[in-house]
Amino acid sequence: MRIKEHPILTFKIGRRVEFSFDGKKMWGYEGEPISAALHANGVRVLRRSIKLGRPRGFYCAIGNCSSCLMKVNGEPNVKVCVEKLEEGMVVETQKGKGDLSTAKVNPISGESSDIKKTDIAVIGGGPAGLSAAISANQMGAKVTLLDRNSKIGGQLIKQTHMFFGSEKQYASIRGIDIADVLADELDKEKTDIVLDATVLGYYREDSVLGIEQNNKFIKIKPEKIIVATGASEKVLSFPNNDLPGIYGAGAAQTLMNEHGVAPGDNVLMVGAGNIGLIVSYQLMQAGINVKVIIDAAPEIGGYWVHASKVRRLGVSIYTSYTVKKAYGKENLERVTIWQLDENWQPIKGTEMDLDVDVACIAVGLSPLAELLWQAGCQMRYIPEFGGHTPLRNEDMQTTAKGIYVAGDVAGVEEASSAMVEGSLAGLCAAKSLGYDNGRFKELREEAINQLKDLRSGPVSEGIRKGLKQLIEQTPLDVYYLTG
Repeated sequence: MRIKEHPILTFKIGRRVEFSFDGKKMWGYEGEPISAALHANGVRVLRRSIKLGRPRGFYCAIGNCSSCLMKVNGEPNVKVCVEKLEEGMVVETQKGKGDLSTAKVNPISGESSDIKKTDIAVIGGGPAGLSAAISANQMGAKVTLLDRNSKIGGQLIKQTHMFFGSEKQYASIRGIDIADVLADELDKEKTDIVLDATVLGYYREDSVLGIEQNNKFIKIKPEKIIVATGASEKVLSFPNNDLPGIYGAGAAQTLMNEHGVAPGDNVLMVGAGNIGLIVSYQLMQAGINVKVIIDAAPEIGGYWVHASKVRRLGVSIYTSYTVKKAYGKENLERVTIWQLDENWQPIKGTEMDLDVDVACIAVGLSPLAELLWQAGCQMRYIPEFGGHTPLRNEDMQTTAKGIYVAGDVAGVEEASSAMVEGSLAGLCAAKSLGYDNGRFKELREEAINQLKDLRSGPVSEGIRKGLKQLIEQTPLDVYYLTG
Protein backbone atom coordinates (compact mmCIF):
# COMPACT_ATOMS: atom_id res chain seq x y z
CA MET A 1 0.00 0.00 0.00
CA ARG A 2 3.05 2.31 0.09
CA ILE A 3 3.45 4.50 -2.97
CA LYS A 4 6.89 3.65 -4.35
CA GLU A 5 7.08 6.06 -7.27
CA HIS A 6 5.49 9.46 -7.87
CA PRO A 7 6.05 11.90 -10.75
CA ILE A 8 6.20 14.94 -8.44
CA LEU A 9 6.52 13.98 -4.79
CA THR A 10 9.41 12.55 -2.82
CA PHE A 11 8.18 11.22 0.50
CA LYS A 12 10.17 12.01 3.60
CA ILE A 13 10.17 8.98 5.84
CA GLY A 14 11.31 8.58 9.40
CA ARG A 15 13.06 5.74 11.13
CA ARG A 16 11.46 2.34 10.66
CA VAL A 17 9.83 1.20 13.91
CA GLU A 18 7.81 -1.74 15.15
CA PHE A 19 4.45 -1.54 16.90
CA SER A 20 1.64 -3.95 17.72
CA PHE A 21 -1.95 -3.87 16.54
CA ASP A 22 -4.41 -6.14 18.33
CA GLY A 23 -1.48 -8.35 19.32
CA LYS A 24 0.08 -8.53 15.85
CA LYS A 25 3.51 -7.07 15.11
CA MET A 26 3.61 -4.44 12.40
CA TRP A 27 6.02 -1.76 11.21
CA GLY A 28 5.77 1.84 10.11
CA TYR A 29 7.78 5.03 10.04
CA GLU A 30 8.39 7.00 13.19
CA GLY A 31 6.40 10.23 13.25
CA GLU A 32 3.79 9.28 10.67
CA PRO A 33 0.15 9.05 11.82
CA ILE A 34 -0.76 5.69 13.33
CA SER A 35 -3.65 5.43 10.85
CA ALA A 36 -1.26 5.80 7.91
CA ALA A 37 0.96 3.01 9.25
CA LEU A 38 -2.08 0.78 9.80
CA HIS A 39 -3.37 1.52 6.30
CA ALA A 40 0.01 0.66 4.83
CA ASN A 41 -0.26 -2.68 6.62
CA GLY A 42 -3.69 -3.33 5.09
CA VAL A 43 -5.71 -2.37 8.20
CA ARG A 44 -8.73 -0.16 7.56
CA VAL A 45 -11.04 -1.04 10.45
CA LEU A 46 -9.93 1.20 13.30
CA ARG A 47 -12.84 1.00 15.71
CA ARG A 48 -16.36 -0.36 16.23
CA SER A 49 -19.47 1.74 16.67
CA ILE A 50 -20.77 1.96 20.23
CA LYS A 51 -24.24 0.45 19.76
CA LEU A 52 -24.07 -1.99 16.85
CA GLY A 53 -20.36 -2.73 16.64
CA ARG A 54 -20.17 -1.63 12.99
CA PRO A 55 -16.68 -1.24 11.51
CA ARG A 56 -15.30 2.29 11.28
CA GLY A 57 -12.36 3.77 9.39
CA PHE A 58 -11.09 7.34 9.33
CA TYR A 59 -12.97 9.94 7.29
CA CYS A 60 -11.26 13.32 7.59
CA ALA A 61 -7.61 12.37 8.40
CA ILE A 62 -7.00 15.75 10.06
CA GLY A 63 -8.49 15.22 13.52
CA ASN A 64 -11.91 16.78 12.98
CA CYS A 65 -14.16 13.73 13.29
CA SER A 66 -14.29 10.77 15.68
CA SER A 67 -14.14 7.93 13.15
CA CYS A 68 -10.59 6.91 14.01
CA LEU A 69 -10.74 6.66 17.80
CA MET A 70 -8.54 3.82 19.02
CA LYS A 71 -6.85 2.58 22.17
CA VAL A 72 -3.14 3.48 22.23
CA ASN A 73 -0.85 2.33 25.04
CA GLY A 74 -3.96 1.71 27.12
CA GLU A 75 -5.44 5.17 26.55
CA PRO A 76 -8.87 5.16 24.83
CA ASN A 77 -10.34 7.65 22.37
CA VAL A 78 -7.05 8.57 20.69
CA LYS A 79 -7.43 10.11 17.22
CA VAL A 80 -4.93 7.99 15.35
CA CYS A 81 -5.18 10.04 12.16
CA VAL A 82 -3.07 12.70 13.92
CA GLU A 83 -1.36 10.71 16.70
CA LYS A 84 2.28 10.09 15.73
CA LEU A 85 3.68 6.57 15.60
CA GLU A 86 6.43 5.68 18.05
CA GLU A 87 8.57 2.60 18.61
CA GLY A 88 6.79 -0.12 20.57
CA MET A 89 3.34 1.44 20.62
CA VAL A 90 0.47 -0.86 21.54
CA VAL A 91 -2.51 -0.05 19.33
CA GLU A 92 -5.88 -1.75 19.80
CA THR A 93 -9.28 -1.63 18.12
CA GLN A 94 -11.63 0.21 20.43
CA LYS A 95 -15.03 -1.22 21.21
CA GLY A 96 -17.62 0.87 22.97
CA LYS A 97 -16.96 4.17 24.68
CA GLY A 98 -13.53 3.35 26.03
CA ASP A 99 -12.37 2.73 29.58
CA LEU A 100 -9.90 4.94 31.45
CA SER A 101 -9.53 2.64 34.46
CA THR A 102 -6.44 0.87 33.08
CA ALA A 103 -5.07 3.74 31.00
CA LYS A 104 -1.79 5.49 31.66
CA VAL A 105 -2.83 9.04 30.83
CA ASN A 106 -0.47 11.99 31.15
CA PRO A 107 -2.50 14.87 32.60
CA ILE A 108 -2.21 18.31 31.01
CA SER A 109 0.05 20.45 33.19
CA GLY A 110 0.74 24.17 33.32
CA GLU A 111 0.95 27.10 35.68
CA SER A 112 -2.25 29.15 35.61
CA SER A 113 -0.27 32.34 36.24
CA ASP A 114 1.90 31.98 33.14
CA ILE A 115 0.38 34.14 30.41
CA LYS A 116 2.30 35.03 27.28
CA LYS A 117 1.48 38.32 25.60
CA THR A 118 1.61 39.04 21.88
CA ASP A 119 0.37 41.67 19.44
CA ILE A 120 -1.57 39.30 17.19
CA ALA A 121 -2.38 35.61 17.58
CA VAL A 122 -3.02 33.91 14.24
CA ILE A 123 -4.85 30.60 14.68
CA GLY A 124 -4.11 28.32 11.73
CA GLY A 125 -0.93 28.04 9.67
CA GLY A 126 -2.51 27.40 6.27
CA PRO A 127 -2.51 29.79 3.29
CA ALA A 128 -4.75 32.35 5.04
CA GLY A 129 -2.94 32.23 8.38
CA LEU A 130 0.53 32.43 6.84
CA SER A 131 -0.48 35.36 4.66
CA ALA A 132 -1.99 37.13 7.68
CA ALA A 133 1.21 36.70 9.68
CA ILE A 134 3.36 37.92 6.79
CA SER A 135 1.34 41.11 6.23
CA ALA A 136 1.16 41.85 9.97
CA ASN A 137 4.95 41.43 10.15
CA GLN A 138 5.39 43.84 7.25
CA MET A 139 3.39 46.45 9.16
CA GLY A 140 5.67 45.92 12.18
CA ALA A 141 3.49 43.77 14.45
CA LYS A 142 4.70 40.77 16.39
CA VAL A 143 2.73 37.58 15.72
CA THR A 144 2.22 34.26 17.46
CA LEU A 145 1.28 31.73 14.77
CA LEU A 146 -0.53 28.69 16.19
CA ASP A 147 -1.15 25.44 14.36
CA ARG A 148 -2.22 22.02 15.61
CA ASN A 149 -0.04 20.24 13.03
CA SER A 150 3.68 19.53 13.12
CA LYS A 151 4.43 21.82 10.20
CA ILE A 152 2.91 24.92 8.70
CA GLY A 153 1.25 25.08 5.29
CA GLY A 154 -2.20 23.64 5.94
CA GLN A 155 -3.81 22.19 2.84
CA LEU A 156 -1.00 23.54 0.66
CA ILE A 157 1.40 20.79 1.71
CA LYS A 158 -0.59 18.18 -0.23
CA GLN A 159 -1.53 20.25 -3.29
CA THR A 160 0.55 19.03 -6.22
CA HIS A 161 -1.35 21.03 -8.86
CA MET A 162 -0.34 24.45 -10.15
CA PHE A 163 -2.42 27.39 -9.01
CA PHE A 164 -4.42 29.76 -11.21
CA GLY A 165 -4.89 33.49 -10.80
CA SER A 166 -2.18 36.10 -11.18
CA GLU A 167 1.48 36.22 -10.25
CA LYS A 168 0.49 37.81 -6.95
CA GLN A 169 -1.49 34.67 -6.10
CA TYR A 170 1.44 32.44 -7.10
CA ALA A 171 -0.01 31.36 -10.44
CA SER A 172 1.77 28.41 -12.11
CA ILE A 173 3.35 27.37 -8.79
CA ARG A 174 2.39 24.11 -7.11
CA GLY A 175 0.70 24.32 -3.73
CA ILE A 176 3.47 22.28 -2.08
CA ASP A 177 5.96 24.92 -3.22
CA ILE A 178 3.73 27.87 -2.23
CA ALA A 179 3.81 26.58 1.35
CA ASP A 180 7.61 26.91 1.36
CA VAL A 181 7.48 30.35 -0.28
CA LEU A 182 5.10 31.68 2.36
CA ALA A 183 7.12 30.14 5.19
CA ASP A 184 10.26 31.88 3.88
CA GLU A 185 8.43 35.22 3.78
CA LEU A 186 7.67 35.15 7.51
CA ASP A 187 9.76 37.56 9.57
CA LYS A 188 11.30 35.06 11.96
CA GLU A 189 12.26 37.79 14.44
CA LYS A 190 8.67 39.03 14.65
CA THR A 191 6.94 35.63 14.47
CA ASP A 192 6.74 32.94 17.14
CA ILE A 193 5.63 29.72 15.43
CA VAL A 194 3.93 27.35 17.88
CA LEU A 195 3.28 23.91 16.36
CA ASP A 196 1.44 20.83 17.66
CA ALA A 197 -0.70 23.37 19.48
CA THR A 198 -4.47 23.00 19.77
CA VAL A 199 -6.45 26.08 20.77
CA LEU A 200 -8.91 24.69 23.31
CA GLY A 201 -10.87 27.85 23.94
CA TYR A 202 -11.14 31.61 24.01
CA TYR A 203 -11.90 33.14 27.39
CA ARG A 204 -13.72 36.37 26.65
CA GLU A 205 -13.63 37.81 30.15
CA ASP A 206 -9.81 37.98 30.04
CA SER A 207 -9.30 37.89 26.24
CA VAL A 208 -7.08 34.86 26.71
CA LEU A 209 -6.54 31.82 24.48
CA GLY A 210 -6.13 28.45 26.17
CA ILE A 211 -3.80 26.11 24.27
CA GLU A 212 -2.68 22.51 24.69
CA GLN A 213 0.78 21.64 23.43
CA ASN A 214 2.53 18.37 24.25
CA ASN A 215 0.37 17.80 27.35
CA LYS A 216 1.02 21.31 28.64
CA PHE A 217 -1.56 24.04 29.04
CA ILE A 218 -0.47 27.43 27.74
CA LYS A 219 -2.21 30.79 27.97
CA ILE A 220 -1.74 33.56 25.43
CA LYS A 221 -3.16 37.05 25.74
CA PRO A 222 -3.13 38.71 22.30
CA GLU A 223 -4.20 42.26 21.53
CA LYS A 224 -5.89 41.00 18.35
CA ILE A 225 -6.82 37.56 17.04
CA ILE A 226 -7.01 36.33 13.44
CA VAL A 227 -8.92 33.06 13.12
CA ALA A 228 -7.83 31.10 10.04
CA THR A 229 -8.87 27.59 11.05
CA GLY A 230 -10.07 26.47 7.61
CA ALA A 231 -12.90 24.02 6.96
CA SER A 232 -13.87 20.37 7.31
CA GLU A 233 -15.33 18.03 4.73
CA LYS A 234 -19.03 17.38 4.56
CA VAL A 235 -20.51 13.89 4.51
CA LEU A 236 -23.09 12.41 2.14
CA SER A 237 -26.05 10.40 3.37
CA PHE A 238 -26.62 6.94 1.86
CA PRO A 239 -26.92 3.41 3.27
CA ASN A 240 -23.61 2.10 4.66
CA ASN A 241 -21.83 5.43 4.23
CA ASP A 242 -19.80 4.58 7.34
CA LEU A 243 -17.89 1.64 5.83
CA PRO A 244 -14.09 1.79 6.00
CA GLY A 245 -12.88 2.81 2.56
CA ILE A 246 -15.31 5.73 2.33
CA TYR A 247 -13.26 8.88 2.86
CA GLY A 248 -13.51 12.58 2.48
CA ALA A 249 -11.57 13.40 -0.70
CA GLY A 250 -9.14 15.47 1.34
CA ALA A 251 -8.47 12.48 3.60
CA ALA A 252 -7.45 10.35 0.63
CA GLN A 253 -5.30 13.25 -0.54
CA THR A 254 -3.64 13.53 2.89
CA LEU A 255 -2.95 9.80 3.05
CA MET A 256 -1.59 9.72 -0.49
CA ASN A 257 0.30 13.01 -0.97
CA GLU A 258 1.49 13.69 2.55
CA HIS A 259 2.20 10.21 3.87
CA GLY A 260 2.83 8.23 0.69
CA VAL A 261 0.18 5.57 1.32
CA ALA A 262 -2.35 4.52 -1.34
CA PRO A 263 -5.94 4.67 -0.05
CA GLY A 264 -6.90 1.67 -2.22
CA ASP A 265 -6.93 0.26 -5.73
CA ASN A 266 -10.20 1.29 -7.40
CA VAL A 267 -11.91 4.58 -6.65
CA LEU A 268 -15.32 6.17 -7.10
CA MET A 269 -15.11 9.96 -6.81
CA VAL A 270 -18.35 11.57 -5.64
CA GLY A 271 -18.27 15.23 -6.61
CA ALA A 272 -17.12 16.98 -9.79
CA GLY A 273 -16.18 20.29 -8.21
CA ASN A 274 -12.56 21.42 -8.15
CA ILE A 275 -11.68 19.24 -5.16
CA GLY A 276 -13.13 16.08 -6.72
CA LEU A 277 -11.49 16.72 -10.08
CA ILE A 278 -8.10 17.67 -8.66
CA VAL A 279 -7.95 14.75 -6.21
CA SER A 280 -9.01 12.35 -9.00
CA TYR A 281 -6.08 13.49 -11.10
CA GLN A 282 -3.73 13.19 -8.13
CA LEU A 283 -4.96 9.65 -7.47
CA MET A 284 -4.05 8.74 -11.02
CA GLN A 285 -0.65 10.39 -10.60
CA ALA A 286 -0.06 7.96 -7.75
CA GLY A 287 -1.01 4.98 -9.94
CA ILE A 288 -4.50 4.47 -8.46
CA ASN A 289 -7.42 3.62 -10.74
CA VAL A 290 -10.30 6.11 -10.74
CA LYS A 291 -13.24 4.26 -12.25
CA VAL A 292 -15.69 7.14 -12.57
CA ILE A 293 -16.52 10.60 -11.22
CA ILE A 294 -20.16 11.39 -10.44
CA ASP A 295 -21.99 14.54 -9.40
CA ALA A 296 -25.62 15.09 -8.43
CA ALA A 297 -25.67 18.47 -10.19
CA PRO A 298 -26.62 18.57 -13.87
CA GLU A 299 -23.32 20.27 -14.75
CA ILE A 300 -19.67 19.93 -13.74
CA GLY A 301 -18.99 22.36 -10.92
CA GLY A 302 -15.21 22.61 -11.22
CA TYR A 303 -12.99 24.32 -13.75
CA TRP A 304 -13.09 22.75 -17.19
CA VAL A 305 -9.29 22.56 -17.32
CA HIS A 306 -9.39 20.08 -14.41
CA ALA A 307 -12.24 18.11 -15.98
CA SER A 308 -10.42 17.91 -19.30
CA LYS A 309 -7.30 16.50 -17.65
CA VAL A 310 -9.11 13.53 -16.12
CA ARG A 311 -11.20 12.92 -19.23
CA ARG A 312 -8.05 12.78 -21.36
CA LEU A 313 -6.90 9.96 -19.09
CA GLY A 314 -10.07 8.01 -19.85
CA VAL A 315 -12.16 8.76 -16.76
CA SER A 316 -15.86 9.38 -17.37
CA ILE A 317 -17.77 12.07 -15.49
CA TYR A 318 -21.47 11.35 -14.93
CA THR A 319 -23.55 14.38 -13.95
CA SER A 320 -27.03 14.02 -12.41
CA TYR A 321 -25.85 10.85 -10.62
CA THR A 322 -25.58 10.04 -6.93
CA VAL A 323 -24.88 7.09 -4.65
CA LYS A 324 -27.75 4.72 -3.96
CA LYS A 325 -25.99 2.34 -1.58
CA ALA A 326 -22.57 1.04 -0.50
CA TYR A 327 -21.83 -2.64 0.15
CA GLY A 328 -19.23 -4.54 2.15
CA LYS A 329 -18.76 -6.53 5.35
CA GLU A 330 -15.67 -5.05 6.96
CA ASN A 331 -14.55 -2.75 4.13
CA LEU A 332 -16.11 -1.14 1.10
CA GLU A 333 -16.48 -3.64 -1.75
CA ARG A 334 -19.11 -2.21 -4.09
CA VAL A 335 -21.19 0.91 -4.70
CA THR A 336 -24.48 1.29 -6.58
CA ILE A 337 -25.07 4.66 -8.25
CA TRP A 338 -28.18 5.91 -10.02
CA GLN A 339 -29.36 8.81 -12.09
CA LEU A 340 -31.36 11.82 -10.90
CA ASP A 341 -34.11 13.62 -12.80
CA GLU A 342 -34.50 17.40 -13.18
CA ASN A 343 -36.10 17.50 -9.71
CA TRP A 344 -33.12 15.69 -8.15
CA GLN A 345 -35.17 12.51 -7.63
CA PRO A 346 -33.65 9.07 -8.38
CA ILE A 347 -34.76 7.33 -11.55
CA LYS A 348 -35.49 3.64 -11.01
CA GLY A 349 -33.88 1.35 -13.53
CA THR A 350 -30.77 3.52 -13.98
CA GLU A 351 -28.76 1.73 -11.27
CA MET A 352 -25.13 0.93 -12.04
CA ASP A 353 -22.85 -1.25 -9.87
CA LEU A 354 -19.18 -0.37 -9.42
CA ASP A 355 -16.61 -2.70 -7.87
CA VAL A 356 -14.55 -0.23 -5.84
CA ASP A 357 -12.70 -0.38 -2.55
CA VAL A 358 -12.57 3.40 -2.15
CA ALA A 359 -15.27 6.05 -2.40
CA CYS A 360 -14.05 9.63 -2.04
CA ILE A 361 -16.70 12.13 -0.97
CA ALA A 362 -16.11 15.62 -2.36
CA VAL A 363 -19.44 17.33 -1.76
CA GLY A 364 -18.21 20.52 -0.16
CA LEU A 365 -16.66 21.94 2.99
CA SER A 366 -18.00 23.55 6.17
CA PRO A 367 -16.18 26.37 8.02
CA LEU A 368 -14.46 25.27 11.24
CA ALA A 369 -16.00 28.08 13.25
CA GLU A 370 -16.22 26.68 16.80
CA LEU A 371 -13.90 29.36 18.21
CA LEU A 372 -15.96 32.10 16.57
CA TRP A 373 -19.15 30.81 18.16
CA GLN A 374 -17.39 30.68 21.53
CA ALA A 375 -16.06 34.23 21.08
CA GLY A 376 -19.59 35.51 20.59
CA CYS A 377 -19.27 36.45 16.92
CA GLN A 378 -22.57 36.94 15.14
CA MET A 379 -23.00 34.07 12.70
CA ARG A 380 -25.26 33.51 9.71
CA TYR A 381 -25.97 30.39 7.67
CA ILE A 382 -24.74 31.16 4.13
CA PRO A 383 -25.16 28.10 1.85
CA GLU A 384 -22.83 29.59 -0.77
CA PHE A 385 -20.05 29.70 1.85
CA GLY A 386 -20.57 26.15 3.10
CA GLY A 387 -22.41 26.79 6.34
CA HIS A 388 -22.43 29.14 9.29
CA THR A 389 -20.19 32.10 8.55
CA PRO A 390 -19.17 35.06 10.74
CA LEU A 391 -20.48 38.50 9.90
CA ARG A 392 -17.55 40.83 9.21
CA ASN A 393 -16.69 44.09 7.55
CA GLU A 394 -14.53 44.69 4.50
CA ASP A 395 -11.41 44.59 6.69
CA MET A 396 -12.26 41.00 7.78
CA GLN A 397 -13.14 42.12 11.33
CA THR A 398 -15.99 40.23 12.97
CA THR A 399 -18.67 41.60 15.28
CA ALA A 400 -16.55 40.47 18.27
CA LYS A 401 -14.11 43.21 19.19
CA GLY A 402 -10.55 42.51 18.08
CA ILE A 403 -11.28 39.26 16.25
CA TYR A 404 -10.62 38.97 12.52
CA VAL A 405 -11.14 36.04 10.14
CA ALA A 406 -9.59 34.84 6.89
CA GLY A 407 -9.81 31.85 4.58
CA ASP A 408 -12.37 29.06 4.58
CA VAL A 409 -13.57 29.78 8.12
CA ALA A 410 -14.81 33.11 6.72
CA GLY A 411 -16.58 31.33 3.86
CA VAL A 412 -15.30 28.47 1.72
CA GLU A 413 -13.50 29.65 -1.43
CA GLU A 414 -10.28 28.91 -3.31
CA ALA A 415 -6.83 29.07 -1.70
CA SER A 416 -5.99 32.17 -3.74
CA SER A 417 -8.82 34.10 -2.09
CA ALA A 418 -7.79 32.74 1.30
CA MET A 419 -4.28 34.14 0.91
CA VAL A 420 -5.56 37.59 -0.07
CA GLU A 421 -8.08 37.61 2.79
CA GLY A 422 -5.26 36.66 5.15
CA SER A 423 -3.12 39.52 3.90
CA LEU A 424 -6.00 41.95 4.36
CA ALA A 425 -6.78 40.71 7.88
CA GLY A 426 -3.12 40.93 8.89
CA LEU A 427 -2.79 44.47 7.56
CA CYS A 428 -5.94 45.70 9.28
CA ALA A 429 -5.30 43.98 12.60
CA ALA A 430 -1.80 45.48 12.74
CA LYS A 431 -3.07 48.93 11.74
CA SER A 432 -5.68 48.84 14.51
CA LEU A 433 -2.78 48.48 16.97
CA GLY A 434 -1.07 51.56 15.59
CA TYR A 435 1.44 49.84 13.32
CA ASP A 436 1.95 51.40 9.90
CA ASN A 437 4.76 50.96 7.40
CA GLY A 438 3.52 53.90 5.36
CA ARG A 439 1.84 51.72 2.75
CA PHE A 440 -1.30 50.64 4.58
CA LYS A 441 -3.85 52.38 2.36
CA GLU A 442 -2.10 51.20 -0.81
CA LEU A 443 -1.80 47.58 0.35
CA ARG A 444 -5.35 47.48 1.69
CA GLU A 445 -6.79 48.79 -1.57
CA GLU A 446 -4.66 46.37 -3.55
CA ALA A 447 -5.94 43.40 -1.50
CA ILE A 448 -9.57 44.48 -1.85
CA ASN A 449 -9.16 44.86 -5.62
CA GLN A 450 -7.51 41.43 -5.87
CA LEU A 451 -10.48 39.87 -4.10
CA LYS A 452 -12.88 41.62 -6.47
CA ASP A 453 -10.94 40.28 -9.46
CA LEU A 454 -10.84 36.74 -8.08
CA ARG A 455 -14.60 36.83 -7.53
CA SER A 456 -15.52 38.46 -10.83
CA GLY A 457 -16.07 35.43 -13.08
CA PRO A 458 -19.23 33.37 -13.62
CA VAL A 459 -17.90 30.55 -11.41
CA SER A 460 -17.89 32.99 -8.46
CA GLU A 461 -21.54 34.00 -8.79
CA GLY A 462 -22.43 32.07 -5.63
CA ILE A 463 -19.59 33.72 -3.72
CA ARG A 464 -20.82 37.18 -4.70
CA LYS A 465 -24.33 36.22 -3.63
CA GLY A 466 -23.05 35.02 -0.26
CA LEU A 467 -21.03 38.20 0.28
CA LYS A 468 -24.08 40.31 -0.42
CA GLN A 469 -25.97 38.45 2.31
CA LEU A 470 -23.14 39.05 4.78
CA ILE A 471 -22.97 42.75 3.96
CA GLU A 472 -26.72 43.21 4.31
CA GLN A 473 -26.79 41.46 7.69
CA THR A 474 -23.64 42.88 9.27
CA PRO A 475 -24.43 45.64 11.81
CA LEU A 476 -23.54 49.14 10.64
CA ASP A 477 -21.33 49.82 13.65
CA VAL A 478 -18.87 47.18 12.42
CA TYR A 479 -18.33 49.12 9.19
CA TYR A 480 -15.46 51.48 9.77
CA LEU A 481 -12.07 51.78 8.17
CA THR A 482 -9.26 50.45 10.36
CA GLY A 483 -7.29 53.30 11.88
